[in-house]
Amino acid sequence: MLRRLLFPFSLIWWAITTSRNFLFDRSILSSYLIPEKSITVGNLSVGGTGKTPMTVYLTKLLSEHHSVDILSRGHGRNTKGFLLLNEKHRAQEVGDEPLLYFRRFKKNVKVAVSENRELGIRTLKKELAKSIIILDDAFQHRRVRAGFSVLLTTYNSLFTKDCLLPVGNLREGRSGAKRSDIIVVTKCPEHISENQKNKLTESLAKYNKPIFFASISYAPPVPFGNCKNISTKVLVITGIAKPESLIKFVSKTSQIEHISFPDHHNFSAREIQGIHEKIDTFVSKDWSIVTTEKDYVRLLPFIEKWGISNYPWFYIPIETTLENEQEFNQLILAYVSTI
Repeated sequence: MLRRLLFPFSLIWWAITTSRNFLFDRSILSSYLIPEKSITVGNLSVGGTGKTPMTVYLTKLLSEHHSVDILSRGHGRNTKGFLLLNEKHRAQEVGDEPLLYFRRFKKNVKVAVSENRELGIRTLKKELAKSIIILDDAFQHRRVRAGFSVLLTTYNSLFTKDCLLPVGNLREGRSGAKRSDIIVVTKCPEHISENQKNKLTESLAKYNKPIFFASISYAPPVPFGNCKNISTKVLVITGIAKPESLIKFVSKTSQIEHISFPDHHNFSAREIQGIHEKIDTFVSKDWSIVTTEKDYVRLLPFIEKWGISNYPWFYIPIETTLENEQEFNQLILAYVSTI
């Protein structure tokens, strides 16, 4: 019933996004063509498709032999304009994902935020014109045009089966997929069958793009509290859009309880105190607290201030594992090979 009531608003949204795309496709609205090589990582739906681990994957692949810059809007930051990340920045100032990239790659990769993508690109290019720019979540940002686009869609919420906002989760119509160069189905089961892949491929075949399948993998937990060894009893704290894959992973080896916060949540001292009180009141003290890497970078400035270091906190780094990884890498490297 709710979907039926919202349907007229989806029609309005369809008219707006379709008109906008038409104007860009016909060059009535202009796009800034990014000089040299650039890759956009994005999706058609809102949140939770695995853009962060895919950006990390591409950066690892390309930074071995090329200079790489990452540009993001910096979702949820309390600052404006262009910022080049440094050691002093907090997630509240630059966004959690850019800070995660910065901490992962240290000084080997420049990470910047700018709500004006063209300004951000021009500023980065002043310093190193030949660098490859990876744009995080810029598929709908058509004021700039990257040379290569990686479109992500999740195994359980394929965009071909979704609807436009607010009835569904699509930011724009499904036809937007035609602008991509590669479609990656993310968050696939660890052992996806050929039959499942064939069904997904058939659903996406009309877009005539190379299709790849990716799953989420996790590295060993990293301690940032008073304990080096994680327990088999775990309190999972998440502030991300879709924590299901992490919950499933931790549940394989641990008894868990889960406390969920909204995506990009900025924790408060009272919330952390409540988490610690929950640990303190367990009959058994052998519980660990596990969170995501994005939540960890938001908590970093407060580890000592809020007493986090006195409790057994861990974060779990996330990675993307691709089927036909070599073929995927060859497509990406072929694109940048003319540098």
